[in-house]
Amino acid sequence: MKRAKEFRRQAWNSIRGKWGTLVITYLVYLVIFGCVGALSVIPSLGAVLGSIVTLIITGPFSLGLSIISLNIVRGDNVTVNNLFVGFKRFLDAFLANLINGILIALWSLLFIIPGIIKGYSYSMTYYILADNPSMTANDARKKSMDIMRGNKWRLFCLQLSFIGWLLLCVLTLGILTLWISPYIQTATAAFYEDISATLKANYDNMVENENIAEDT
Repeated sequence: MKRAKEFRRQAWNSIRGKWGTLVITYLVYLVIFGCVGALSVIPSLGAVLGSIVTLIITGPFSLGLSIISLNIVRGDNVTVNNLFVGFKRFLDAFLANLINGILIALWSLLFIIPGIIKGYSYSMTYYILADNPSMTANDARKKSMDIMRGNKWRLFCLQLSFIGWLLLCVLTLGILTLWISPYIQTATAAFYEDISATLKANYDNMVENENIAEDT
């Protein structure tokens, strides 16, 4: 079973030679959401308009970032245009963000902690959507719950291991975010690859054992 430092190392090695593209990609991402946030300065309906636009675009962009990080882990090419690939599956990505957000908010009403746990349960939704073009948002959420069963603490430890880098982001007034965000996202993609492979191996072993039992 891989530990947090192994996922970080895998992510770091995978990103090597792609930093420039990733920094530009995340800069574009932050500028877009910064512009959406700026809508709040518009008198009267600005805040409402900004919230609506954020709700509409968060899912597709999250899917795009997940696709990018999976491509990096798998050694495929990445371009800034990959950031917008999620809009080709706009409805699934939008619904994934909407459904997950609503459910996490409802669970959070039970003293916050259940909402955090559910957030980890649903955390692989966009990676699953990226790997399964015909899967619906709700099915991806359910599959995320399946593969995260017994793995939520591992993901928490992986994210916690970036605490030093996140503190550096604060010290650099957020500038380092352009480097740290893709690093964290890629490490999470490596985590997804690992637990998916383990789940598949366990399933294959189960099928093989069942076939052996039937033959005997």
